Amino acid sequence: MALLNIGAGNKDDAFYRYKMPKMITKIEGRGNGIKTNVVNMVDIAKALGRPASYTTKYFGCELGAQSKFDEKTGTSHVNGSHDTAKLAGLLESFIKKYVQCYGCGNPETEVIITKTQMITLKCAACGFLSDVDMRDKLTTFIIKNPPEQKKGSKDKKAMRRAEKERLKEGEAADEEQKKLKKVSAKKKGSSISKDATPKASTKKKANVSDEDHSPAASQADENETADDEDDVQWQADTSAEAARQRIQEQLNAVTAGMVMLSTSEKKPTSGKNSPERKEKSKVNGHANGINTTNSFEAPLVDEIKEYLKKGGSASQLKSFLGSLSGTSQEIMDALFEALFNGLGKGFSKELAKKKNYLAAAAAEDESHLVLLHAIENFCGKASPEAVKEVGLVLKALYDSDLLEEEFIVQWYQKGLSGGNKGSQIWKNVKPFVEWLQSAESESEEE
Repeated sequence: MALLNIGAGNKDDAFYRYKMPKMITKIEGRGNGIKTNVVNMVDIAKALGRPASYTTKYFGCELGAQSKFDEKTGTSHVNGSHDTAKLAGLLESFIKKYVQCYGCGNPETEVIITKTQMITLKCAACGFLSDVDMRDKLTTFIIKNPPEQKKGSKDKKAMRRAEKERLKEGEAADEEQKKLKKVSAKKKGSSISKDATPKASTKKKANVSDEDHSPAASQADENETADDEDDVQWQADTSAEAARQRIQEQLNAVTAGMVMLSTSEKKPTSGKNSPERKEKSKVNGHANGINTTNSFEAPLVDEIKEYLKKGGSASQLKSFLGSLSGTSQEIMDALFEALFNGLGKGFSKELAKKKNYLAAAAAEDESHLVLLHAIENFCGKASPEAVKEVGLVLKALYDSDLLEEEFIVQWYQKGLSGGNKGSQIWKNVKPFVEWLQSAESESEEE
């Protein structure tokens, strides 16, 4: 069976993964009863992810003819004699209106009918919600015959509920086990204290050297003498080692680290081109993505803007950026500011126009994460409209081979666990990452 790429704009892409069968039609009957039968309408509709009744009804609405799809036999008829090329053109129009995402053009969308009886298309790749023109005749038919909800989503919800219940039961069992252990430990401690005398216990405590003040030994002593505290006179150990141990036990991990810092530790140099700062920026990518506007970025932004103002080409941008002083992350952040400064709505479209500059700047493999952190930093300072389009931006760069899946997933997971995990950007990136992972699993199955 001959296969075609879904969407006329992708017809020349040999590696496009979304395909549909080539339309096959057959003229039946004669005279006033002549009809056009779309033989493989079921297969086409299945590839588009839409009911076959939608495409058949759309043909009837556009041609002004009666159309009918038989659910039992799977036959699709349109009254009148219509050639295949004409019906294929109408199918392409249906794909643009009711299948492809209005943002990124991906055909992997889901039809959603809102409470106000409006039809939207939710993209599984970028998360964009496309508003369908409700003046179209087919919209009335879709509202009266809504698509069936995918069973997979219900199954996933049920699995998530079962997983939560299982975790709750496990936590309850763990708590019960801890209570039983505490009760048994108290019984054991009381039986030991009955057999031991306060004098022997005091003698044992006095013979302990400073080297034996480990947490394990202290815990064992506490268990053995738990019930004899009223009879034994305790004396605080004032040695330096004991004081250090008490500090570590009482303070939390962060405060203890601050107390125990050595005063002889060298501070990193704060110069503009210091090797410590360059290395830190290269490895950490601006410390888990926390966005700050640095004063040293302003001169870089001005220099790049001047270069672009003079008509500097994208091909020579790499050598120009190499002459600038600053880390690779600082230069990439400055490039974003110079290219897209003040942009909100329309950020993704502008990026698609200027992606040649980004391609020249991010020509090496290690620059993937630098580019991703630059997007994150720009969205942190931009308007909410720009943050909403971050999924479209990633999709455009991914389709242009400027970003690879492993780096995107790594950046996303690090962002969720970092200090900026509450940012709106991760919520908008999530649908695209889920789409990437589902596409990978599908390709492995194929």
